Amino acid sequence: MGVFRNYQLKSSTLEKNSKIYVAGHRGMVGSAIYRKLVKEGYTNIITRTSAELDLRNQQAVSEFFGTEKPDYVFLAA
Repeated sequence: MGVFRNYQLKSSTLEKNSKIYVAGHRGMVGSAIYRKLVKEGYTNIITRTSAELDLRNQQAVSEFFGTEKPDYVFLAA
């Protein structure tokens, strides 16, 4: 987690209850982002495995975003 160790998320930008989708949360970068969000107290983090949501499938992604309506997205997939 070296890059994120001293990085502070700006609380004025993201509300702690904002709906945040982390794509690629199982990978090295995505898991570091996910852990940092949890550590900083963000409570509404959305994740999906590639089996649950294939990001190459435009229709599935469109339906996911239409249903979940995340406020912020971290794309690390």
